[in-house]
Amino acid sequence: MTVASELKYPAMNHFASADGDLAYREAGTGDLVVLLHSGFVDHRVFDAVLPALASAHRVVAADIRGHGASANASKPFRWADDLADLLRHLDAGPAALVGVSMGGIVVTDMLLEHPELVRGAVVAGASTGEFEDSDPWHRAIQAETARALAAGDIESWLTAFLGYVPGPHRSPADVDPAVPRRLREMALHTLAKHTPGEPNLHVPVTDTWARLPQVGVPVLTLNGALDTPDVIAAAQRLADTVQNGRSVLVEGTAHYPNMERPEEFTAVVEEFLRTL
Repeated sequence: MTVASELKYPAMNHFASADGDLAYREAGTGDLVVLLHSGFVDHRVFDAVLPALASAHRVVAADIRGHGASANASKPFRWADDLADLLRHLDAGPAALVGVSMGGIVVTDMLLEHPELVRGAVVAGASTGEFEDSDPWHRAIQAETARALAAGDIESWLTAFLGYVPGPHRSPADVDPAVPRRLREMALHTLAKHTPGEPNLHVPVTDTWARLPQVGVPVLTLNGALDTPDVIAAAQRLADTVQNGRSVLVEGTAHYPNMERPEEFTAVVEEFLRTL
């Protein structure tokens, strides 16, 4: 199976941040590993990864602000500051961070803004928040998701959004239908928390590429080999720019190796964690 179902996790926990409650699940004991999900969905993208990692680690899977069971923003905020507040609340840093897509950007932000709370980082399907993919396939998806979201056309948005699963080199028929089905479920839950045209209060971290040479902790970039060439190239640039970086490709998957190839994804992450 590529996607675990009906996993019995501990109850959702909530951290009372300065701007509403932020949700997370926790399992296992040992050194702390924090899992950070991709955009528009929630921590359940790690359903097939969390139990395996929790066999040897204390694992926290968080819902990023505005996603899943976490509060929406009512004032400007930064992802890294939210995560830093959560880690201090748990009295648990420094942590190994594992982020996919948007979650990977959160990890890079943490490396730059709160390095004292990070002992190692896995950035999957991402580089920094200042990366722009010039691939025409990706640009077309971005344009359609922006159009559909502004118009409140949820079905068109979902169709475009789920195109990230096969990526530019496959068709939807080439992937396990459980993966887009689960992503659709999570995305609908997150979208229901928001309204068309509401302000985006997230404040991006800037000057990222220029500051990356300061990062000294181990960094692994982990990408699906079928993702866009620009994503893969930017991940390699990230690995080459930090002081202690390396990159790995997972064959047979695109933007969601954690869901399509969870065994391979987890094995690579576990190997990396053993080096910390």
